[in-house]
Amino acid sequence: MKRMLAISDVHGELEKLELLLKNAEYNPEVDQLILLGDYVDRGPDSKGVVEKVKELHKQGAIVLMGNHDHMMVKSFEQEPVFIERWFRNGALQTLASYGHSAAKTETGAPESLEKTEKIVDHVAFLAELPCYYETDDYVFVHGGVHPTTMLAETDPYLLMWIREEFHKGYCGEKTVVFGHTPTENLHGKHDVYFGKNKIIGIDGGAVFGGRLNCLELPSQKVYSV
Repeated sequence: MKRMLAISDVHGELEKLELLLKNAEYNPEVDQLILLGDYVDRGPDSKGVVEKVKELHKQGAIVLMGNHDHMMVKSFEQEPVFIERWFRNGALQTLASYGHSAAKTETGAPESLEKTEKIVDHVAFLAELPCYYETDDYVFVHGGVHPTTMLAETDPYLLMWIREEFHKGYCGEKTVVFGHTPTENLHGKHDVYFGKNKIIGIDGGAVFGGRLNCLELPSQKVYSV
């Protein structure tokens, strides 16, 4: 592989994802694409994004789970705590993209989340995704890593949700590439955040009017839409 390309927090922005891959001249035969999660919620076409991600996975992309993907999976497993949380964090837009009747409700209820054939397929795909990917030099993860816990021993929930404890406390040898926290919250702009403690945040807040970033490694070149 000539390059690693990392993208995170697509959030239903299918057009931006496809344009970004085009701009980066992504070639699955020579590039290793790594997607860091949060394919669904808030944006206009979560269904289309998951379908695209499945296609990219078949072509060789490494696909990780984000906290929004996890909320969707758990909601369709009829877990009320996650349903309530999901409906506060973009579920209606996701359900609308699938043409689901529950998109017309203000709050979710277990009995309202029937599984259509396409949702069964997509939820099954998302449910099997790993929470991190590690190389000799890098760790790729959605939220971050715990500063004092071995990666393999860390609760997957924490890997998807952790923020400040990781941002401020990480001091490991490997560079951690992560999404989850919009870079605007880290350094006041949508550009990729290169932390002094070997952490690289790439969530440019695309669904909030920011940008969708693609980080090329090891060059650290950035493509954005």
